Amino acid sequence: MAPPAQSQRSPSPSQPSGKGEVSDLKLQLRQHAGSRAPGADDAKRELFKKVISYMTIGIDVSSLFGEMVMCSVTSDIVLKKMCYLYVGNYAKGNPDLALLTINFLQKDCKDEDPMIRGLALRSLCSLRVANLVEYLVGPLGSGLKDSNSYVRTVAASAVLKLYHISASTCVDADFPAILKHLMLNDQDTQVVANCLSSLQEIWSSEASTSEEASREREALLSKPVIYYFLNRIKEFSEWAQCLVLELVANYVPSDNSEIFDIMNLLEDRLQHANGAVVLATIKVFLQLTLSMADVHQQVYERIKAPLLTLVSSGSQEQSYAVLSHLHLLVMRAPILFSSDYKHFYCQYNEPSYVKKLKLEMLTAVANESNTYEIVTELCEYAANVDIPIARESIRAVGKIALQQYDVNAIVDRLLQFLEMEKDYVTAETLIDTSLEFSHVVLVKDLLRKYPQWSHDCIAVVGNISSKNVQEPKAKAALIWMLGEYSQDMHDAPYVLESVVDNWDDEHSAEVRLHLLTAVLKCFLKRPPETQKALGAALAAGLADFHQDVHDRALFYYRLLQYNVSVAERVVNPPKQAVSVFADTQSSEVKDRIFDEFNSLSVVYQKLPPASNVISSVITSHLSAQLVMEFPYKSLGGVIFSQGCILSWPCAFVGKKSKEGMESSSFVLILDLIKGEKSESL
Repeated sequence: MAPPAQSQRSPSPSQPSGKGEVSDLKLQLRQHAGSRAPGADDAKRELFKKVISYMTIGIDVSSLFGEMVMCSVTSDIVLKKMCYLYVGNYAKGNPDLALLTINFLQKDCKDEDPMIRGLALRSLCSLRVANLVEYLVGPLGSGLKDSNSYVRTVAASAVLKLYHISASTCVDADFPAILKHLMLNDQDTQVVANCLSSLQEIWSSEASTSEEASREREALLSKPVIYYFLNRIKEFSEWAQCLVLELVANYVPSDNSEIFDIMNLLEDRLQHANGAVVLATIKVFLQLTLSMADVHQQVYERIKAPLLTLVSSGSQEQSYAVLSHLHLLVMRAPILFSSDYKHFYCQYNEPSYVKKLKLEMLTAVANESNTYEIVTELCEYAANVDIPIARESIRAVGKIALQQYDVNAIVDRLLQFLEMEKDYVTAETLIDTSLEFSHVVLVKDLLRKYPQWSHDCIAVVGNISSKNVQEPKAKAALIWMLGEYSQDMHDAPYVLESVVDNWDDEHSAEVRLHLLTAVLKCFLKRPPETQKALGAALAAGLADFHQDVHDRALFYYRLLQYNVSVAERVVNPPKQAVSVFADTQSSEVKDRIFDEFNSLSVVYQKLPPASNVISSVITSHLSAQLVMEFPYKSLGGVIFSQGCILSWPCAFVGKKSKEGMESSSFVLILDLIKGEKSESL
């Protein structure tokens, strides 16, 4: 008989080569079942380890279920743990086999060793088989009354498992009432914490159908219960402290003196070594003082030091989580953190995601007193070997310039960036990226806000060849400036003509759209030099495969046929300097994220899914016309915008300026489409 062919990859020592090895394990387990010979437990351990290792790597060893149960009749706690792990893994998928475990698990729930009692009870309630619920009630009731705190701790958590398997069985057995009694009277803080965790989830689920559960849930926020937890908070574990602090954050004190009492009681939690406890405590302080403006500001001053300490200690991941919360506070009240700007300087060994967050915070805290130092630091990052960080630093300098802090010096720095021989530096100086992933032209925004700088910017921009700018957003920004300031740029018509000649080589629809508009603007200002380029651009646009490009070319063609003076009012209307740029995130969203303090919503800067219902309803009506007002309010030096005035469909919601530089153009376009004349122009 020929030997079997060897596989190309030899199996690892812990991986069975076939079903035969599982059968060998089954035979060996049967041989050791019930054996009390010396060394039998050690042999069982080795066999159990093999079974668990096979199960861990995804090999089906459910055929060993009966043998594993028989070998579990032992006093060795290690064997018990491995057997419970095996049983819990296969019980749900094999309910008939799970029935075999009931007897020995119930027996172990009455063992003299409290550790075995607790482990058995946890495994019994982890079977997750609805048909076996009747076997859980008795051991669970005994566990809640057990003399050992570990067993009671396990039982308190097991009640919640039972509730998820069969809510009616859990409620009918009156387990919530027993948990409440334990929560308020047990001496062990871990038992109290587990009872609180289970009751919160049970009563929250039952509140919609049961008035009693609703009242009990509200009773958790009563003064006696809150003070009971606060007086014992130092005894709780770190996880339990976070649980209690989350509950306290929802408590509404009766008066200001009670607020100060709670804050004084929790003052020392701000120095805790665990970052989660510190953040939970900060959330309590912030929520309690929302209605007290002066005290709320003092809370910001108080929590700065603990947060900055946490940022500089621990792992990079923990630092990022804490820094995200600090970022939220900085955006709400940047003036309070303006003196601590050096804490937000980037370190060479920090990951990019931490540096990016710090750059945003540096932008926010910039004011008249620290702008020079911050911009100097940001300019150093522009030459960073990490290209994304170099891009972000240039964007940050531009954003600070838009805040009217030391504008002259900052614009000079930006123009120096344009003269650098690095493509990505030139590109990012021309463009900028917002939080909504839409691109807005940085130099374009500077020119819109500071028209007096147009000659200096044009002098530098005119030296940039369009062939050297490869990124679509940067090229679109350059083309916009060529069209907008073509009367001041001698070579503008010829540069645009060269770009039009290479129309087929330009793959970005955005660049082609900007090119059509820029050529038309240039034609209206310098007709003889641009007539040829305009004809070529319109012809190429009409033949373009992209629908938007084709439609814009057709619209411009018909608009010129209709009336050239009207075309000039549409494409190149009178413009005024932009004073305020709308925020990319509404103040309402920011406030709701603030309510989610100490959660992943702050890290991701997004609301939970349920909070997006309104926005999804709005965006579903793209043809609707939104009319919103533009009241601005200042908080700690930051201007929050509440919307934008829109009289056109939602497709044009992307406009960022308060005045809307070309809003009149869109209004006129709509009027022309409707066959109406605009009285406003």
